[in-house]
Amino acid sequence: MTVTDWLTVLTTTDAPEKAEALARGAVEARVAACAQIAGPVSSVYRWKGEIETTREWQVLFKTTELRYGELETYLRGAHDYDVPEIIATPVVRGSAEYLEWMERETAG
Repeated sequence: MTVTDWLTVLTTTDAPEKAEALARGAVEARVAACAQIAGPVSSVYRWKGEIETTREWQVLFKTTELRYGELETYLRGAHDYDVPEIIATPVVRGSAEYLEWMERETAG
């Protein structure tokens, strides 16, 4: 694999139990090798013409480019936001052992 073949994918949700459900579901489905939950964080954004401030929990998934489409499909179906944040960032470096583990765990 090349460096663009591994991704971290970020989403947010408004409750820690929702974050854990998203994380667990993705790992169980093997569309992510693991997921980390951080929060609460404060998010400030414009929604329907108004400035909103919300407490959210971030979920950071580790996956491969091969599984990204399935992870995005899973998140769109499992998430309760109208427009969930789903942002993928390529991993440019990592330990060979960890990256190989990610590949094995998402090998479906």
